[in-house]
Amino acid sequence: MSLRVTIRDVAARAGVSAGAVSLVFNDRPGVSAPTRAKVRAAATELGWVPNPAAHSLARATPNTDTVGLVVSRPARQLGLEPFYMEFISGIESVLAERSASLLLRLVADREQESSVHRAWWKERRVGGCVLVDLTENDPRIPALARLGMPAVAAGHPGLTGGSATAVWTDDAAAVEEAVRYLAMLGHRRIARVGGDPALGHTAIRTRALERITAELGLEPARSLPTDFSGQAGARATRILLASADRRPTAIIYDNDIMAVAGAAVAHEFGLHIPGDLSLIAWDDSQLCRLTHPPLSAMSHDVHGFGAQVARSLYDLIDRRPVTSGPAPTPVLLPRGSSAPPRAA
Repeated sequence: MSLRVTIRDVAARAGVSAGAVSLVFNDRPGVSAPTRAKVRAAATELGWVPNPAAHSLARATPNTDTVGLVVSRPARQLGLEPFYMEFISGIESVLAERSASLLLRLVADREQESSVHRAWWKERRVGGCVLVDLTENDPRIPALARLGMPAVAAGHPGLTGGSATAVWTDDAAAVEEAVRYLAMLGHRRIARVGGDPALGHTAIRTRALERITAELGLEPARSLPTDFSGQAGARATRILLASADRRPTAIIYDNDIMAVAGAAVAHEFGLHIPGDLSLIAWDDSQLCRLTHPPLSAMSHDVHGFGAQVARSLYDLIDRRPVTSGPAPTPVLLPRGSSAPPRAA
């Protein structure tokens, strides 16, 4: 062995690659705890320490081969949510073209999300990040601007104050299309099982529902908030259907999981779909086509939405011109779960 110990010597002693040694001493993910311990033990035995200049250089610029996504949702719920699976697959399709990676982190709240963003940028672990589940006057927007981290918001620019690049779907137009369709069928009492009222897209849909039902002279629409889970969707549906004097003849759901759960509740009540109750889901995943009857849905290309967000983010990272822009608006696909009400 030469007098000067190198990273390759440490890798050979530990039985790993030089890249794995680099990951360990740069505190990067991708190496198991036992392997980390073995690498550090080998370095100690050989008296090797990382070159400070090289270490500083490695941390001097962001890692543009990785982009970040932090989601404040329970892991189990995220795994059951078709929207996020399609959205992430769209992001990954663009990253694959660049041989890049997505760093995904699930957190409990927004405060923890901001901490992750700060740590990632300080350690230069990502070249930029995607923001989801925007709130009105979202505090993450100015926080990321102060950091200088490139970011694209998957949400309406009205929620960012116009200060961040955004890609969005026109939720208000989609709600209007769904309500006009139901009104044309003869429905006058329409309800909605919505999402978290703190989220911007939930608020946009709620305001659109109130505006269009008033414009069409329908009964005031009732919206119930949920956490987007099937359990919460079922609970909200039971509340709506148990109101005998205000029972809706049609319900719009903010995602397809809740719509499927709502259909099961309707059967519990002995209601026929669509004769007694029409249902419209959002997102139009495979779930909508596998139920009986198949669910009518506001369909949009979630995979393409994710890809558009990722391309916009890399335009920012690569310092190419980029502007906020809409994704295609969801369109109604009528199926077996919607029809004129019996009383019409």
